[in-house]
This record gives sequence, C-alpha cells and structure tokens, in this order.
Amino acid sequence: MKFKWLIMTLAIAFLISFPPVASAHSNNSEGFSKIDVEGQKINYNLQLDFIELSHAVGFKIDEQNVENLEELNNIITQNKLPLQEYISTHISVYADSIPVESTINQTSVLKIKERAFADITLSYSVNKALESLIVRYNVFFEDSDPSHANMAKVHIGEKQQEFIFTYEVRELNIGEMSFFTSAKQFLLLGLKHIFTGYDHILFVISLLIGAMTIRHILSLVTAFTIAHSITLALATLEIVQLPGKLIESAIALSIIYIALKNIFQPESNHAPWIAFAFGLIHGFGFAGILAELHLGATHLATSLLFFNVGIELGQVLIVSLIFPTLIFINKRLSYKWFLPSVSTAVLILGCVWFFQRAF
Repeated sequence: MKFKWLIMTLAIAFLISFPPVASAHSNNSEGFSKIDVEGQKINYNLQLDFIELSHAVGFKIDEQNVENLEELNNIITQNKLPLQEYISTHISVYADSIPVESTINQTSVLKIKERAFADITLSYSVNKALESLIVRYNVFFEDSDPSHANMAKVHIGEKQQEFIFTYEVRELNIGEMSFFTSAKQFLLLGLKHIFTGYDHILFVISLLIGAMTIRHILSLVTAFTIAHSITLALATLEIVQLPGKLIESAIALSIIYIALKNIFQPESNHAPWIAFAFGLIHGFGFAGILAELHLGATHLATSLLFFNVGIELGQVLIVSLIFPTLIFINKRLSYKWFLPSVSTAVLILGCVWFFQRAF
C-alpha cells in the first residue's frame, strides 16, 4: 500500500512540475537573425525575446504585464545605450577577418507567437565588397539563458545560408558550413524542440497510458507522426497558416480531451485516428520556429527533413522510456487507481494551459 501511494505521489508531482505558462515552449528563449550583405554594408535584423533581453541588459519591466507594446517600445528606446553596449560585447562581426562595429539604427517591439520580441536593426560599414564573413554570437548564453537558440538566415551575394546559434555552436563562418553541419544543427533543434515542448510530451504520455501492446503503441505513434509531419511541412512552406494563439489553445484542448477519455473511459483504447487528428494540430505547433525563420528554397528541404527527424528521434526516446515504465506499474500495481490519478493531474494542467493561452 505504501508503495502504491509513493508511486502515485511521484507521478502527480512529475506531471504538475511542467511549467504552467502561456506557451509550453517558452522556457528556452528563441531569437531570430537576418543578415544581409549589400556591397559595403552589412544589415543585421535581430529579434530577441523581450523578457529574456530585460534580464540580460537590465531593463525594469513588469513580466506579468507585457501586452502594452507602446510601453515596451518606450522602455527599449530609453535603454538604447545599454542595449548598444550589450550587443557590441555579445555579437562580434568580422569582415574579411577585420572586426567591424555595429550601430543600432532602429528598435521596436513586436509579437511573435504571442510573445513580446525586441526587433533591432543593426548596420555595419565596411571598406569594400566582402569575401568572407564571421559572426560570433554570445547573446544570453553566459548571463541569463544557456538554452537560448537563435535561428539565423544570411544573404551574401547570391548565397543564402541558414544557421542556428546555440550554447555549443556560437560562430558562423560563411562558406565553411558543410551539408552535414547544417543537417546536424537542424536535427538537434528538432530534438530540443520536442524535449522542451512539454505539452507535446504530455499528450504522447497520455496516449501511451491507454495502450498496453507494442502493436497499439506503433499504430498510435505512426498516426501521430504522419499527421504532424504533414502540417509541419504545410506550415513551414507557408501553404497553410493559422494563428499561433489558436494552435496553442487547440493543443491544450487535445490534452484535456485525452485526459477526460482516460478518466471516464479507462478501458477504451485510443484509436489511431484520434492520434492522427490531434497530430495535425501539434504539427503546426512544431512548425513555429521554422516558419519564423522563412527558410530559403535552397536549404528548405534539408532543414525541414532533419528538423522532423530530430522530433521523431526525441519522440522514440520518450516512448522507449515511458512504455516500459507503464508496463512495470501495470504488473506491480492496479491501473484502477493509477490511471485516474495521473489523468486528473494531466487534466488540471491542460485546463491551466488552455485558459492561459485562449484568454
């Protein structure tokens, strides 16, 4: 009996430990870079999570009230000098191996995926047309968020290149990144996205709770994978675009539905069509990062493929860890208490996410 209550307590504590935030992807801050080299000028459009930027630079803001973009615009304008200093010391640009200084031309605040982002336009002047460009990026990594990732798109002449700045990879050298380096970066980005996408993980776990055979597991995972791969591609290719608030709210509703089904129909296994239907919604959620990057046609297929492979590898790892655990619990204990207890915790968290995202 003591063992039963210990397992139940640990399971519920694990589930409610997921951050109940408006977006389940917001624990690891994101950034976007667009670098254009035009003759003797380098234009750099930098977009950074505003709350994370406030931590790094020292803006004083009310983190619970970041809906007033006009107020945030005033804050970033008033802090232009410390912002310039921060960028100058955390982003280094070398034109033909010669360091060049940045100038902030314009700042504003905009919404990306329902979050406030600082939109900063930088310029760098050089003496001649460039043959090589090196960017060393160290924003947030050491001072506020080691898990930060910045998706960069670079245009230099006729060349376009996509790159991801991470804690482990902080330097971009135009012309030196191989196909395998690019593929590895997007694969790791997919892995990171699934492991920090707590809502996606919770949905998959809830599906697995009702499945006790490998064949059933494979049918659910396959249906979910096919569905989210379809909408991931459609959203990244900008064929189908849906509001981020709608998608995030629908993902929360998918968790609520599965939790309710586990509570009131515990003997009814989830059908693959349910996994497929909700997988279509989750695919739009997966596409958020790639859609914002606006990948060029040259590297789009590769980036999309390996990002999706990363998601699938992460999903396989999650299933491989969770399924044996469920089998162990089923053999040692009765599902009569375990399923409703865990599903109730999932239901509560799904409701919290839904109300935070929808209203």
